[in-house]
Amino acid sequence: MKINAGDLPYVDVSAGELWINILHESLKLGLAPKSWTDYLHLTVGGTLSNAGISGQAFRHGPQISNVYQLEVVTGKGEVVACSENQNAELFHAVLGGLGQFGIITRARISLEKAPKMVKWIRMLYSDFSKFTRDQEYLISSMDQFDYIEGFVVINRTGLLNNWRSSFNPKEPLQASKFNSDGKIFYCLEIAKYYNLDEIDLMNKKVERLLTGLSYIPSTLFTSEVTYVDFLDRVHVSENKLRAKGLWEIPHPWLNLLIPRSQIHDFAQEVFGKILKDTSNGPIIIYPVNKSKWNNKTSFVTPDEDIFYLVAFLSSAVPSSIGTDGLEHILEQNQRILDYCIEYLPGVKQYLPHYNSQEEWRSHFGPKWQTILQRKSMYDPLAILAPGQRIFQKGIPFL
Repeated sequence: MKINAGDLPYVDVSAGELWINILHESLKLGLAPKSWTDYLHLTVGGTLSNAGISGQAFRHGPQISNVYQLEVVTGKGEVVACSENQNAELFHAVLGGLGQFGIITRARISLEKAPKMVKWIRMLYSDFSKFTRDQEYLISSMDQFDYIEGFVVINRTGLLNNWRSSFNPKEPLQASKFNSDGKIFYCLEIAKYYNLDEIDLMNKKVERLLTGLSYIPSTLFTSEVTYVDFLDRVHVSENKLRAKGLWEIPHPWLNLLIPRSQIHDFAQEVFGKILKDTSNGPIIIYPVNKSKWNNKTSFVTPDEDIFYLVAFLSSAVPSSIGTDGLEHILEQNQRILDYCIEYLPGVKQYLPHYNSQEEWRSHFGPKWQTILQRKSMYDPLAILAPGQRIFQKGIPFL
């Protein structure tokens, strides 16, 4: 790992390096990458072959928008350095390319000055329109938070009590009277980065940003944590689940990118109708700005200026035949997908899984011809085809 701390700081890393290790190394020089995934114990090559999205994407775009240069081994066996200015077609092909055009072996990742601390805030909404309006307002505001995500909470009791171990209620008395029984709530999760000498200014800025929001006042909870603890927050849950033997189990996740114009129809049908509760894992929902995504990459987004990531991050209990079993969750995921296919044609899958080339062609839409050209250019013998089922191995593209 080599870090350049100049005017445009960056880090050169092997594609097998974990993002958590890059964070720790770059922080030694007061620097860090700009865009993250929610879970950091993933490889650079893995996330760049998909997109790499978290709550910073509305500001900085996904991880594939924050790379200066790549080293790639193509399907022809050639080792090629590529960037926006050098072998640009290969550069854009492999970013979000699902490993179909080449294997990323090294990457040069953009860095910025790292903060020391994070003010981490959560609040609840009972009205989906107010929730999405506030999320969209925050991602378009000039004076911004640094991270914006959200959760859907269906039929969960004792919700605020679960937060109290690590978050402080702004109004403890009011929060203690709050009752969440049987309702659907939407949690807005936001964060503001700061350094210790900026704490007063940061608090005033946060107060001002919160003033215009329509959350339920008694549900505002805040916490101050280090930058590392905030970014690596999922690892705490991982350790707890590993201790109970509940980490190495099936995770039938479904990640969707939904156009802004369709998010209300989606919510009305899925939250509360198809899904009766959220006990199988978190449901994450937040908007991003399309302007922060590079349309030249192989990654496909909905065709609107703002679209939402909705992630159903389920965990299946081994050998269960109930609502927490693998079959039930897969069936539920399929019902959600069937609804989208029939009524919401603009929806795209993130981390997609399809069984036929016809489905992939539909997924890529207008980009399909570009995908075919890139395949014939960089992997004409379809050596890199297995796994994704986009192409068949052994059918040449020459």
